[in-house]
Amino acid sequence: MIEAKNLTMIYGDSFKSVDNLSFTINKGEIVGFVGPNGAGKTTVIKMLTGILRPVEGSASINGYDILKDSVHAKSSFAYVADNPDILLQLTGLEYINFIADIYQVPADQRNERIMELASRFGITDSLQTSMKEYSHGMRQKLMIIAALIHNPPAWILDEPMTGLDPAAAFELKQMMREHAAKGNCVLFSTHVLEVAEKLCDRILVISHGHELYQGTLEELTAQHPGQDLEQIFLQITSYQSSGGDDNA
Repeated sequence: MIEAKNLTMIYGDSFKSVDNLSFTINKGEIVGFVGPNGAGKTTVIKMLTGILRPVEGSASINGYDILKDSVHAKSSFAYVADNPDILLQLTGLEYINFIADIYQVPADQRNERIMELASRFGITDSLQTSMKEYSHGMRQKLMIIAALIHNPPAWILDEPMTGLDPAAAFELKQMMREHAAKGNCVLFSTHVLEVAEKLCDRILVISHGHELYQGTLEELTAQHPGQDLEQIFLQITSYQSSGGDDNA
C-alpha cells in the first residue's frame, strides 16, 4: 500500500508545486498518475520516495513512514526515476549488482532474478557492456531491472515507458499486471492516456499541484458523456483543443 496525506511542497518563498494532495494506492491496484508537464507529478513521487521532504503532510509505504522509518519504507518499494543516466561508467551487470548489494539480495536469488528480467527485456547479451554505450531505451530497461531486483511489494515508476521499444513496453505492462495480481501495488506516471486506459484500475489526475480527479476511467467517462479520454483530459486540465495557454 502507498499512502499520501496532505502532501505539500513549496519551492522558493512562495511557489506551491504540490498543494495538500492525499491518495491511497491499495494492494492489488495499478494506478496511473496523469497530468500535464509541470503538474507536480515528479515532485509528488520524490516526496513519496523520500528524495524530497514535504513542507506539510506525510507519506508511507506498506505502513512505514518514509521519513520516520525510512529504511523499512525504502526497502518496501521499487523506484524508477525519470532519468536513466546514472553511473554510466559501470556495466549493466555491475550496476544491478550494486543495487542488489544495497538491498542485501542473496547471490542465488539475484542471479536468478537478473537472468529472468534481462531475458524479458531482451538485454541479456548487453549486461557486460558499459552503460555509456547503451541507448536511452536500454538504460531505461536496466534501471527497471535494478529497481525490481529486490522484488518489493510497491512499485513507484516515473514515466517508466519513456524510450522503451514496443516489445519492452508490452513486457513492462505485463509485469505490472502480474505484480498487482499477486496483491501488490503499482503507481506510475504517464503522459500516454491510452496506456492508462488499458492498464489502470484507477487514475489520479493533477494540475498545478492540485487534485483534479481520483477514480476509475469508467466513472470519469460517465461524467463526460460523448467525449473520449483525450477530450476529457484537455477539458479538466483547462486546455482547449484549439490551442490553450500552457502554464504547466
